[in-house]
Amino acid sequence: MSLDETSLSNGELYTILTNKSAKGRKGAIVAIIKGTKANDVIKVINKLSISRRIIVNEITVDMAGSMNLIAKKCFPRAEIVTDRFHVQKLATEAVQEERIRLRWEVIELENNAIQKAKNTGSIFRPELMRNGDTKRQLLARSRYLLFKSKTKWTSSQALRAELLFKLYPSIEKAYNLSQKLSHIFENNTDKNIARVKLAKWYNEVEESGFKSFNTISRTIQMHYQTILNYFNNRSTNASAESFNAKIKEFRTQFRGVKDVEFFLFRLTKIYA
Repeated sequence: MSLDETSLSNGELYTILTNKSAKGRKGAIVAIIKGTKANDVIKVINKLSISRRIIVNEITVDMAGSMNLIAKKCFPRAEIVTDRFHVQKLATEAVQEERIRLRWEVIELENNAIQKAKNTGSIFRPELMRNGDTKRQLLARSRYLLFKSKTKWTSSQALRAELLFKLYPSIEKAYNLSQKLSHIFENNTDKNIARVKLAKWYNEVEESGFKSFNTISRTIQMHYQTILNYFNNRSTNASAESFNAKIKEFRTQFRGVKDVEFFLFRLTKIYA
């Protein structure tokens, strides 16, 4: 099973429980419950008989505490797996946070330089890098390459990264920490080996001095066991995210949702 949240109309959130084996087709939807409050969701899911709920052996969730509580209370025999992509997302956001911080600094310096040029009656000409970017452009245009592995960079992205890391080594350090976390998930199938590598990663984070990465490290420690459960079957919440995308596409075809109750009726007729 997968447990996730989705928005149907006006930002209203619904909790959706889906069956992975249905692969997004008939039988995928087990339940859609309005809201994300754990107690409300538990009451609805527990309407299913305990004999049905105890046959669920694995359920994937995001890092929200409410989702973990729902999974524990409703599926007592299921192994809870925290989605690896939510963990990796925290790391990539930390890299972007460092890039954005430095970008604001560069914008402020550039504004000061422009003002100084105006005061002296001269023309401000920003320094150009080897690839034709200014520092401000370099930081803005590096956004997407920092999400990708080095092996997937184009030649222009590789050059931009080289210039970026030379000027701003803190971004390179953050990027490397993020990539090392991704490699742990991508290149390990043994839970015990992954545990050791995660412990080494924690040490690197502590030595790096990045406040945001220390926060990520503590967050991972809070979900340590359920994150490690990923390495048993390498299960993720990707099927739930894919089904959410299918719901949004279905909603777009009808130019939005006016009657939510009827929309849910149609969804369950097709996918439940």
